[in-house]
Amino acid sequence: MSRRAAPHRGIDVHYGQADEAEDGADPGLSKTQLKQKAHDLQTLGESVAALSDERLAAVDISDALRHAIEVWRKTKSFEGKRRQMQYVGKLMRGADEAALREAVAAATVGSARATLALHQAEHWRAELIADDEAMTRWQQAHPDTDTQQLRSLVRAARRDAALPADRRNPRSFRELFQFIRPMLPP
Repeated sequence: MSRRAAPHRGIDVHYGQADEAEDGADPGLSKTQLKQKAHDLQTLGESVAALSDERLAAVDISDALRHAIEVWRKTKSFEGKRRQMQYVGKLMRGADEAALREAVAAATVGSARATLALHQAEHWRAELIADDEAMTRWQQAHPDTDTQQLRSLVRAARRDAALPADRRNPRSFRELFQFIRPMLPP
């Protein structure tokens, strides 16, 4: 008499292979590979859940997955969040993995670009305060700059930089940064 597998295992008794229609898994994958894939989907689910509300709204996902992510965000307890994220991982099996990875990558690249732009503005500000030649390089790179206003802001920042640290007013540094930042590419 042949033994029958437990119904939750998804094994077809007649052929001894995983039933593809039940869980969508590739029958050639080992149990370890299936677990790794499930873990990867759960990690992707965490990344998708970490997206801002605007970016998440732009992603094409099922209503059930969207609702599960909203519940995960509202859950406070550690164990509740862990279990809800497992559910999100389960729902991720039916989602378009490539589109979700692309949305997460776009969010990551977007924030990296914004950070780079801020660093460039800080670099230009420091150079303009430290060196007169930086003013010439800035004007060559950005010919549409209001030179008079830039010179005035640089002079004020240099005056502030010459003061002792306890008497400095960060306003001039901030104004120079705010003048430079919009002129740099994002």
